Amino acid sequence: MDLSHLQTAMLYMMYLISYNGLTETDTVHHSTKLHTKNDKEMAQNTATSNSPDASALIVSVGATQGVCAAIAGRNEEKLCVTAQELAASGAKVAVIVGDASRAEDAARFVAQAEALPPMAIAVQNAASNVPAPFFDTDEAHFKLHWREHTLSAFQLAQASLPPILERGTGTLIFTGASASLRGKVHFASFAAAKAGMRMLSQSLAHEYGKQGIHVASVVIDGMIKGERALSRLPDLKQDLGPDGMLNIEAIAEAYWVLHHQQRSAWTLEMDLRPWAENF
Repeated sequence: MDLSHLQTAMLYMMYLISYNGLTETDTVHHSTKLHTKNDKEMAQNTATSNSPDASALIVSVGATQGVCAAIAGRNEEKLCVTAQELAASGAKVAVIVGDASRAEDAARFVAQAEALPPMAIAVQNAASNVPAPFFDTDEAHFKLHWREHTLSAFQLAQASLPPILERGTGTLIFTGASASLRGKVHFASFAAAKAGMRMLSQSLAHEYGKQGIHVASVVIDGMIKGERALSRLPDLKQDLGPDGMLNIEAIAEAYWVLHHQQRSAWTLEMDLRPWAENF
């Protein structure tokens, strides 16, 4: 994939993209490449994100649309590996290290993304889960999930909304989970945290939708076919069968579709699950 034309940016821990060249009347074609009016407008974009596997693929899919990457997160080593892989394809990639649940770090992520072509989309993409029986769950364990999923979503929104509100257009996406809809055994902390994030998303959509900001959440229902799951559960892919895990590239394409939706038909919440997943 030739990424040499990229002149936008993407972040890791959250995901901030700016599409100055896009307007509400631009259309989306059902293909990997999303079309805009011309290549010059396409070069006016900036993005940011926070999950190694998913973020890298979002950048890769966005690369076909002229997006550079400012990737931000807590693990500098993983960020650098991801940045090197993207840069090898010709993408312009900036790495920012920090914790999105800290207000000062979230503000720094946004400021650095704004220094590139301004943001148009912010995507919070926290994924960690440590299941435990309820009486083995102490306050620290509960707060760990709350900070990563709910507080980081709050901090990202606080930092990223002002600049896109000033421009009167932009997208804010939160990566959720089916646990936000139904709590299961040993998932008390995770379910509470994701439910809080989902309600935050809905509240922001009500408050800022009429100001031109598209706020949406994505419910991930199933196992993602990424390095984390495959390394911990090497037999899982075979056990679940063909397309039994969520393909990361397909998830990334869904995020881009959300961002490019025309405002007369915005999605508030999108469910993504493998075709054979029970629900």
